Amino acid sequence: MIYLKEVNIHSKKFPVLNFYPFNMKIFQNTKKIKFNNPVTLFIGENGTGKSTLLKAIAYKCGIHIWQSEFNLRCEKNPYEEDLYKTISVKWEDGQVPGSFFGSQIFSHFAKNLEEWAINDTGMLNYFGGKSLITQSHGQSLMSYFQSRYNIKGLYFLDEPETALSPSSLIDLLNLLIKISAQGHAQFVIASHSPFLLACPDARIYSFDTPTIEPIEYEDTQYYKIYKNFMENPNEFIKTMPVS
Repeated sequence: MIYLKEVNIHSKKFPVLNFYPFNMKIFQNTKKIKFNNPVTLFIGENGTGKSTLLKAIAYKCGIHIWQSEFNLRCEKNPYEEDLYKTISVKWEDGQVPGSFFGSQIFSHFAKNLEEWAINDTGMLNYFGGKSLITQSHGQSLMSYFQSRYNIKGLYFLDEPETALSPSSLIDLLNLLIKISAQGHAQFVIASHSPFLLACPDARIYSFDTPTIEPIEYEDTQYYKIYKNFMENPNEFIKTMPVS
């Protein structure tokens, strides 16, 4: 199911061009991103803006993003969270609910859920029936994914592979395939994982280009690096520059 059809970036509305994220050429040059698949993946090196745009789209879609109380900065950027104000979204058939996942956000949520469950243990039934903090981090993530994503909605995930083992990543990949085939959920995911990028029929957008452009799985650097490493790890290590 496709709920979110298109995102337009209105660079003429940028309040400044010398503060992040408005100083990034990729946002100045990209006009629109189409969502034609149940699973869309954003890829790119660290600092290319994929997570920033992911959050901006989620905000614009009316999805709450959990914020830590302790977010102190010695140098505050007044425009850091303002990209959503300069984009617009197009829906297929009206707005739908959803959620935003990030590893740090999930850690805060799991602790709060534990406190709520002290007074109402039935709340845990919505997340696999077990306390999320008494399971390993990977197990608790999969319990959350399996329960939350069976609900109709639009789901944003920011690097969900961070705490998952390779086998758990395959479990998440199979879950994405299963749920997207059922037709009630749409996913937009920022990731570095070649496992998740292998999702059949997913659209992959690269942030390593002057504009945000679609790219085939086997053309991604992630695929090439992992493939070359697995085929000949010793030779691959020798060719990698030391930073």
